[in-house]
Amino acid sequence: MAAPAKPAPATAAPATNPPPKKSGKLLWIILILVVLAAGGGAAFFFMKPAHSGPKPLPPAQYIAMDPAFVVNLADADTVKYLQADVQLQTRDADTAAAIALHTPLIRNRLLLLFGQQTSQQLAGRAGKERLQAQALNEVRSVLKAQHAADKVDALLFTSVVIQ
Repeated sequence: MAAPAKPAPATAAPATNPPPKKSGKLLWIILILVVLAAGGGAAFFFMKPAHSGPKPLPPAQYIAMDPAFVVNLADADTVKYLQADVQLQTRDADTAAAIALHTPLIRNRLLLLFGQQTSQQLAGRAGKERLQAQALNEVRSVLKAQHAADKVDALLFTSVVIQ
């Protein structure tokens, strides 16, 4: 007789491992990074200084061109002279240093300019203001020719005598 057939061994159902559960840690890390970046951007935006107009100017420096300028005027009919005290204004330290260094050149050019004037040209305010503008241009051109800082803001007559 034949041996009874052995029942086929029960094959174990293949063990199916459930798919690994995705960790929520990565999502939380990304979320935290986004919040931090947004917070940092907002803090930068709100904490930057308010742009409330132009920067304050540095203090003015006044450089006296001593001694006073004394020149004969170019009047043909009489002998007249001009005596002028001049100061230069700048807010730039390099320009102040350049003025100090090149004072002899600046004085020379101003003496030549002042000596070309007549008493008639300098009689009124407009004539003095015209001379003031010309003198300022002379100072700037001397500094430019010397390749120096030329940020001279003003040339001021602190005393003018025409006699």
